Amino acid sequence: MVQSAETPRSAPKPSRLRIGRRYRPGRLEGPYDALVIGSGIGGLTTAAMLSAAGKKVLVLEQHYTAGGFTHAYDRNGYEWDVGVHYIGDVGEHPTVTRRLFDFLSAGRLKWAPMDATYDRICIGDEQYDLRAGRDEFIDEMVRRFPGERATIEEYLHRVNAVAKAMPLRTVEKLLPRWCGPAVRLLRRLREPSWLNKTTYEVLRQLTDNEQLIAVLTGQWGDNGMTPKTGSFIIHALIVRHYLYGGYYPVGGASQIAETIIPQIQKSGGEVFTYAEVETILLDGNRVRGLRMADGTEIEAPLVISGAGVFNTFEKLLPQSASGQAGYSRDLESVQRSMAHVCLYIGLQKTAEELGLPKTNYWLYPSADYDGEVQKFLEDSEREIPLVYISFPSAKDPSFIKRYPGRATIEIVAPGKYEWFARWHDQPWGKRGDEYEALKEKYSQRLLEHLYKHFPQLRGQIDYCELSTPLSTDYFCSYPRGEIYGLDHDPNRFEQPWLRPQSRIKGLYLTGQDIMSCGVAGAMIGGVVTAQSILGWRRGVSLLKRILAAPLKVSDESPVADSIDGTAAENQ
Repeated sequence: MVQSAETPRSAPKPSRLRIGRRYRPGRLEGPYDALVIGSGIGGLTTAAMLSAAGKKVLVLEQHYTAGGFTHAYDRNGYEWDVGVHYIGDVGEHPTVTRRLFDFLSAGRLKWAPMDATYDRICIGDEQYDLRAGRDEFIDEMVRRFPGERATIEEYLHRVNAVAKAMPLRTVEKLLPRWCGPAVRLLRRLREPSWLNKTTYEVLRQLTDNEQLIAVLTGQWGDNGMTPKTGSFIIHALIVRHYLYGGYYPVGGASQIAETIIPQIQKSGGEVFTYAEVETILLDGNRVRGLRMADGTEIEAPLVISGAGVFNTFEKLLPQSASGQAGYSRDLESVQRSMAHVCLYIGLQKTAEELGLPKTNYWLYPSADYDGEVQKFLEDSEREIPLVYISFPSAKDPSFIKRYPGRATIEIVAPGKYEWFARWHDQPWGKRGDEYEALKEKYSQRLLEHLYKHFPQLRGQIDYCELSTPLSTDYFCSYPRGEIYGLDHDPNRFEQPWLRPQSRIKGLYLTGQDIMSCGVAGAMIGGVVTAQSILGWRRGVSLLKRILAAPLKVSDESPVADSIDGTAAENQ
């Protein structure tokens, strides 16, 4: 924990914000049709869709609260999200993302729009706005880059071309493996040759204006890969996702899990927290259930892992089975994504009083993103290559009702796991003065970036706390502090084994490693996994029902308005 210089250091108090029911063996009410490892949005989506098909599903979460990277926590009178900084495609228009959220939450999850400028890209002393709406986006870019209208329009055309290519890539993950070669041949015939090149390669085909390229790729932190390393596929999916604006869940990020869990419970299922899975139990090459860390065995014919492919095949599945199924070899073909640090800030004034926007800020020292990152990873004293600033209390209209007179800010930046690795075996919250000093130093560097753009905040900070890659490992079981699962380089998108159905009978994968990172990407991964389990007839029928349902638009006060942010753990 790191606090402001004006306040003394003290041990962090546990969060009181708990979603889900605490696991105890006596609370199991089997038999279950399926067991889901992890309560991230992918696992919750798969569980809710299976529940809608009449299956009794048990979700097991090792953390003290459900939601994965969609969870939130409170401390010292403040509340922060840990990964839901903004969501796209959930406005009052019938997108797949919006319809899925409406279905999963039974219409209880409400969304608040951000400012028309949802992202502000700051490169050195220059600022560029990403505006909501295709025409507005183009007009603002042309205003800053006169004469580049044709380039920008072709760029958005290519972004849409990626979206049109994704259905076939998704179908490939649902078809039997023997269909793979034929589908990949069809993809090569139909897809543009540039589709899965790096983002920088694609944009250099359109323009040699390096500043324009930097602005158009200024959201690269949303997938953790710089333009010269990341696939244009993930870049285009993110750009299109936010093209019509950013939104934030009313009541905070925890409302995502809070509103989905009742749909899982409708068919007799449950979401347990403090539920650490030790191993996947096998009967030959078929799963028969799970063994918990306390020794309890839970049997079911289906096991669905949302823990990520590295955790699934290196930790949860017996190594002999992983090797025999070929997953030990497959894991060598992919890389873990970037690690990060996040500074959580609390202030004793409202967002309005402090002049905090509903716009995200992306701060870069120069347009050479790849060069700046490389220099920083080689020497942590160099300029921080990316600083992302989010204002959750300004985005959430219910925050002021739940936390009167308060505001919050979050600052995210790259943080190499190796810089913190020597404290890995020390207990959370008690890693010693040297660790705290390192965090304090990094925190002050991040605060200076905040003060540069919001000088009125200097001296206003009441509390701040820095999480490191060790925090990501401790709370979310990503051992290298990775936040996006796998790297989204071109190679990742050509791995046929990244699919819902594994080579172990009854074992499925869900979440961001199936499709792509981000809340929406992991949610779509959850849908694809449910489709794979249910089969074409039942799966497509359910999906048609979801997509045909009317949008849940209401003038009533959101359910989250009554939340006081002090939910006690369900003992």
